[in-house]
Amino acid sequence: MEKVLVSACLLGKPVRYDGQGLTAADDILAAWQSAGQVVSVCPEVDAGMSIPRAPAEIVCGEGVDVWSGAAAVMEKTGTDVSDYFKKGARIALALCQKHNIKVAVLTEKSPSCGSKHIYDGSFSNRKISGAGVTATLLTQHGIHVFSQHELTQANMMLQQLACAR
Repeated sequence: MEKVLVSACLLGKPVRYDGQGLTAADDILAAWQSAGQVVSVCPEVDAGMSIPRAPAEIVCGEGVDVWSGAAAVMEKTGTDVSDYFKKGARIALALCQKHNIKVAVLTEKSPSCGSKHIYDGSFSNRKISGAGVTATLLTQHGIHVFSQHELTQANMMLQQLACAR
């Protein structure tokens, strides 16, 4: 049975920066949970960040730029939290490796988990194309990353991987 990595907030866990969840109520997600396929992760909390915490965005780039040192994950307060985000990404990758996970469903727009869009670093609610720190690391290691808006596509990928075994 193929397992799937899922952002904890999408499972309703109150781990977001504001202490809230972002439940993705969907039949596909519910079926994965019932089948015991879901491995939950919150990179920020797993790395030791508090709940709640200051909002953070990637300044001057996206996840790949954080890994290269050309950009930073900054809290709105001005604190550089890049090391927490990198540590959380490594924890997520370790979970994928431990459970042989090839598919992840992560929270769009997050500086960790965004796979297609993130905020632009200005804390003005503007979005740009790009991926977060965790989504970037997972993708670089061959894990297929989807957002909560792409559950059908993620499920199709899981089925293809199961058939290929």
